[in-house]
Amino acid sequence: MSVSVDQVFIKQFEADVHLAYQQMGTKLRSTVRSKSGVVGASTTFQKVGKGTASTKSRHGIVPVMNLNHEPVECLLQDYYAGDWVDALDELKTNVDERRVVASAGAYALGRKTDELIISAMNGATTEVGDYSTGLTKDLILSALEVLNTKDVPDDGRRFAVVGVRQWNELLAMDEFVSADYVGDDLPLISGGSSKKWLGITWILHNGLPVSEENRDCFIYHSTSVGHACGQEVKTDISWHGERAAHFISNSMSQGAVLIDTDGIVRVKCQEAA
Repeated sequence: MSVSVDQVFIKQFEADVHLAYQQMGTKLRSTVRSKSGVVGASTTFQKVGKGTASTKSRHGIVPVMNLNHEPVECLLQDYYAGDWVDALDELKTNVDERRVVASAGAYALGRKTDELIISAMNGATTEVGDYSTGLTKDLILSALEVLNTKDVPDDGRRFAVVGVRQWNELLAMDEFVSADYVGDDLPLISGGSSKKWLGITWILHNGLPVSEENRDCFIYHSTSVGHACGQEVKTDISWHGERAAHFISNSMSQGAVLIDTDGIVRVKCQEAA
């Protein structure tokens, strides 16, 4: 057998991890402002204020907007997910153990990515609702009114992340599920975990803050939350002869921060009936 066969194993395994992480590991990374290739323990996102346009006289100097720049620091943290793959176990199972462990590691890191983003969202200071009702149309319209009042762009980059119970409450609304209102973008046809309605992409997620009776959901613009990545998911595989097994270690360095509180609304929903 070629002495380089382990390298083939490692490269194929790492490719599986990256694929699983991108496809099913994280739901929220693509919905926020993301920066990759960060060098160092932290990075900075710029929060830019509103500009004002004005006139100028003929041959006069173009007026300067004097935009306010407020740096927001995002700290990166290192995370790991590893497991053993016994050499003889691979001979006794009818499943691809390598792919199983690759997927499990990628999903674990993906959940951590979403956990970081949701933790950043949890710093939202603007709220609607009081946990006395579930997710209703009136509650949603109140959140939209807040975003519109604050001039948050309605440019296709508004997102909402809700829990399982809230998703079911959305499915009970004709405006959310009926083709008469939303055309062909139906949740039960498009996969059941996301859809677009009211100019917002709605996402089902199990990791939102919850107590026995209360659930926090969020409606936000993608630029209101920042995600930074110093190291994408990386895989290290080493053979341990004393254990007759490979140890497979997945790692990443990431962080998330709330950039603009004006661009996100916490929606307080009743979780229990």
